[in-house]
Amino acid sequence: MTTTEPAPMMFRISTVVKLTGLSRSVIYEQIKAGRLRTVKQGSATLITAAALDDYVHLLEQEARTGQ
Repeated sequence: MTTTEPAPMMFRISTVVKLTGLSRSVIYEQIKAGRLRTVKQGSATLITAAALDDYVHLLEQEARTGQ
């Protein structure tokens, strides 16, 4: 019997860099611009899976409309 672990719900910035292929500075620029939402847990800045999904959809929408 195989068990599957649930997908992570939050990611550290370093993980988002690996997942997206974007640089750390680009990630922080997108956060500062309000295009990529974050949450804080103590001193850790985290990006939720939902926020990352929304960001990808935003990029797809911009690609379709030529922005």
